[in-house]
Amino acid sequence: MGVLVRGKSGKAGERRKALGRWLTEHRWPVRSAPRPQAGPRLSARSRLPSWPVLRLPRTRRVQRRLVQGLMAACVLALVPATWMRLEAGDRVGTTAEAPAREVAVVFGAGLWKGRPTPYLAHRLDAAAELYRTGKVKVVLVTGDNSRVEYDEPDAMRTYLTGRGVPDERIVSDYAGFDSWDSCVRAKKIFGVDRAVLVSQGFHIHRAVTLCRSAGIDAYGVGVDEPRDVTWYYGGARELAASGKAALDALLRPDPRFLGPEERGVTEALAAGAR
Repeated sequence: MGVLVRGKSGKAGERRKALGRWLTEHRWPVRSAPRPQAGPRLSARSRLPSWPVLRLPRTRRVQRRLVQGLMAACVLALVPATWMRLEAGDRVGTTAEAPAREVAVVFGAGLWKGRPTPYLAHRLDAAAELYRTGKVKVVLVTGDNSRVEYDEPDAMRTYLTGRGVPDERIVSDYAGFDSWDSCVRAKKIFGVDRAVLVSQGFHIHRAVTLCRSAGIDAYGVGVDEPRDVTWYYGGARELAASGKAALDALLRPDPRFLGPEERGVTEALAAGAR
């Protein structure tokens, strides 16, 4: 009996040893967490530049000069706008105060989905009022048509005809890319000598100054607007635009596109006199 037990225990021991050897041979390898591979080292030239930290100068002398420089820059930015307000003087008022002139010039102010923006619509409303009250006989709409899908003058014409201005009393300038171009073209291309200009209050002084520099006896109607974000943006934009306008008034460059003379204003006035 003891021999059988030893035999069994011997066989069991052999089986355990065999199982141990099998497990050792077929053991799953223990996987350790992969180490992150180091990427290629960036050279000093290929490293991303770090943004410089703005640090104020420590000495009071340098700080004082910095403040003086900023103040001088602000003054220089305000000089052109101040000059234009003085130059326009008492030539700016409301539609009721505007003198009788044959032509009203309306400057473009952008489109939204092919229709005039609210600011441009308000300008056109003022021009329509000038026509209804007999202050003007012809409305010259000047704006941007540099792209086929963007046509300010035709949108302005459509708006005016919807407000009762006859189509034959509206003349379109398709190359009024900025205020100076519009003034020069009104004088040289359309033969306008005297006109009532229509724009917002923050822009009208610049328009009057530029048109007077171009040779037009101009009076400006400043359209009132609520003091919203657009109004403050327009006022801030005028500070930047006044510098270019001052150079235009001084140097008097040719507009981006001049072209041949057009008789649209003359023919519209003649048609109205019949």
